[in-house]
Amino acid sequence: MDPQDNVTVTELRLSYHYIKEHPWVVTAVNGFLSAYFMEQPSFRVQRHFDDLESGMHVWLCDVPATMKMERLLRRLKADIPTFHLTTTTSLPESRPQYLIDCPNPVDQQ
Repeated sequence: MDPQDNVTVTELRLSYHYIKEHPWVVTAVNGFLSAYFMEQPSFRVQRHFDDLESGMHVWLCDVPATMKMERLLRRLKADIPTFHLTTTTSLPESRPQYLIDCPNPVDQQ
């Protein structure tokens, strides 16, 4: 079996509001994902782009089946300001999405 067969394309997104509050985070996430690739070569960033409609930054990542995205996010949480994470459930025709946004007012109390 080809290792490429066990890869899920996953979206990591930063919301417009989060970027507006912490503009340096885009560079930090780029660096973090590059370093993560050095540690976990089966993980790859296919593409990084700015979604003009929503103002979000999006990273399309190849995540191997043996890797837990939650582990990557836990480590990322230590490097960037507090955030609220929204995860979409994966439908067969869509890719998993992880959205990093500003914490909800309830989370700040």
